[in-house]
Amino acid sequence: MATPLLSAAVLRNWGVAVFAAIALTAVVPVGAAVGAFAQPLPGTVSTEVRMKLERDARLSVTETVHVPDGKTVKRTVPLRLAVGNDLERKFKITNAEVDGKGSATVGDDDFSLRLDGGDATVTYTVEGAVAPVGDALEVRWQVAGGWDTELDKVSATFSAPDSPTSVNCLAGPVGSSQPCTSADLADGKGVRAQEIKLAAGERVDVAVGLSAGVVPANAVVVEASGLAAAFALTPVSGAALGGLLLLLLGGVVLLWFLRGRDAAALASEVGAISVLVRDRDNRVAFASPDGVLPGQVGTVVDEHVDVVDVTATVIDLAVRNYLWIAEVRQEDGFGHDWQIVRRNPADDSLSGYEKAVYEALLPAGVDAVTVSQLRGRGIDLAGVRDRLYADVVEKRWFARRPDAERSLFWWVGVVVAGLGVIATVVLALTVGNALFGLAVAVAGVALAFGARSMPARTKRGSELLEHVRGLRGYLHGVRPDDVPEEDRELVFSRSLPYAVVLGETERWLATFGQQDLYWYGNSGTGTDFRRSFPAFLGALDGVLAQAGHLRSLRTPNP
Repeated sequence: MATPLLSAAVLRNWGVAVFAAIALTAVVPVGAAVGAFAQPLPGTVSTEVRMKLERDARLSVTETVHVPDGKTVKRTVPLRLAVGNDLERKFKITNAEVDGKGSATVGDDDFSLRLDGGDATVTYTVEGAVAPVGDALEVRWQVAGGWDTELDKVSATFSAPDSPTSVNCLAGPVGSSQPCTSADLADGKGVRAQEIKLAAGERVDVAVGLSAGVVPANAVVVEASGLAAAFALTPVSGAALGGLLLLLLGGVVLLWFLRGRDAAALASEVGAISVLVRDRDNRVAFASPDGVLPGQVGTVVDEHVDVVDVTATVIDLAVRNYLWIAEVRQEDGFGHDWQIVRRNPADDSLSGYEKAVYEALLPAGVDAVTVSQLRGRGIDLAGVRDRLYADVVEKRWFARRPDAERSLFWWVGVVVAGLGVIATVVLALTVGNALFGLAVAVAGVALAFGARSMPARTKRGSELLEHVRGLRGYLHGVRPDDVPEEDRELVFSRSLPYAVVLGETERWLATFGQQDLYWYGNSGTGTDFRRSFPAFLGALDGVLAQAGHLRSLRTPNP
């Protein structure tokens, strides 16, 4: 009878034990349970880190890493960590060794490990881990981070000459504030921490608090390195940038002042100016403002020598009896052509560029040429371009040749930009303050792109621009009745080259085109001058454009 009673007692005690175990499991913190029982899974990478703070403030670290057979893992530990604006905390690794299959490499900015399958023990010493924080000390080290693979488990312990006062363990992506799976002071005698499942590239960062004076502080804080520091705004780079900015603003103000004269001339209300004058015999004649010639008008207005400037000059040479233009039938009898005939030799009354135009059309030994022959022969207008640019400088409408000034500023801009790029690279790799070099490069690019705006007219050139607007007003407003009948042919002819260069040909022909002209013949063709003359202009423009030395643009409205 005793046996059943004993059995019942045993069962009652076993039930109590089971109930107690269940209750104990319910109240034990999950983190503690994970810390106590979590083990790395087979085939995974795990690491156990033991840190010991020596009395001289050096941190001795031992890492035991388990790597599955047949697998190779790498870890790169940064030795510079940002701690503020343009400041970094610098660590130093010494005595790095690997006991097992692998190697360790220490650089100025990082510490690298390469481990093959199996268990390996890595030992090294960290200098610069102890920093003063208020009235206490903080020991900080990244016990895991920079791995190129997932870690199943990271365990860490820490010991010091005196008991730690606090521990802060962060895990996850760099910069995050996610706490580790577990971290505690281990009964006040040390620190233990653990992280489960750390993704590749993430880190475990442990910071341990100590009382002041336990060990000497040895943290090293330096200015940030790399591109961020090289391009940081410092007093030196700031002063240099300020000086460069003042220089650029001075250039902009100067250009604004010089160009402002042109803007004022273009913005002002300008009516038609009087270009019709009477001589002693009370005959009416045309007189251009400031004695400007048709080819010069286009160059002063748009700062370029264009095809239309040369075409207008050819018409002006005919009007002034140096050339004769005759409309003829083509040799095959179909269509029209135009013949340009030498009427009077070039003399000293012609400017340098006018002589160049004359000689380009009719070189020595040639007294007549057709437009179609010019197309087949080809014309060199480089001399015309150079002499016309030189002419507007000689007349003091420009201080320097507009094309040369544009090229000068373009090349200066390119050179400055190139020097700025070189300076940026050199400064970034050496002393820093690379912002100055970058600013110089940007200034050079701006100068190159702004080169087309650099040729500034002189005060006299700006005044002429205003007069040209008045000349256009005359071409718009004058009527045949404003000119005595006996003077209309000459006034029409002398004004026509200016109408050509200023884009007023159609209107001028419609107003005065019914004239028998002394410089243009169309006998035998029976065509209307008002229709044939624009065709002649188009044909001559095409021949001159083939030379390739000039733009084929019409002069814009001034």
